[in-house]
Amino acid sequence: MAKKICSLVLLVFWMACIFAFSAQPAEESTKLSDSVKEKVIEIVERVFPSVAEKAAKPDGETTLIKIIRKSAHFFAYLILGVLAMWTFSAYGIKKRYGLAFLLCVLYAISDEIHQAFVPGRACRLFDVCIDTAGAALGLFAVFLIKKRKKCLTK
Repeated sequence: MAKKICSLVLLVFWMACIFAFSAQPAEESTKLSDSVKEKVIEIVERVFPSVAEKAAKPDGETTLIKIIRKSAHFFAYLILGVLAMWTFSAYGIKKRYGLAFLLCVLYAISDEIHQAFVPGRACRLFDVCIDTAGAALGLFAVFLIKKRKKCLTK
């Protein structure tokens, strides 16, 4: 019973986090992206100084911010896919992979529609595609882990 409640609470919490990030006006979202960008450049400077030099230039900076933003979409939905799968598994739901994928895709669509009403934000089909790819990879990772686990226990 605790596994069911915990998985559901985490799933709903993660969906609320995604909603909260999407509710940020463009100016706030840009500040967050900029702070992440600075940390990424700081780390890259230590490992790949020549790449960091290019990233610090205006065109490189724009590209880096785009990569950070799209990566955030991808990983947020990868996590959502894993949590949806965990929740559906905990509740013994049949066809859980398909339902988890459907939940993630519908949430991605609703998230983009929500952003259309947030100042300075937009509804982008491309972002739905990135979200969907993240969710699909998360679900595929769960599938592979479960398959490997079954192979090891035989």
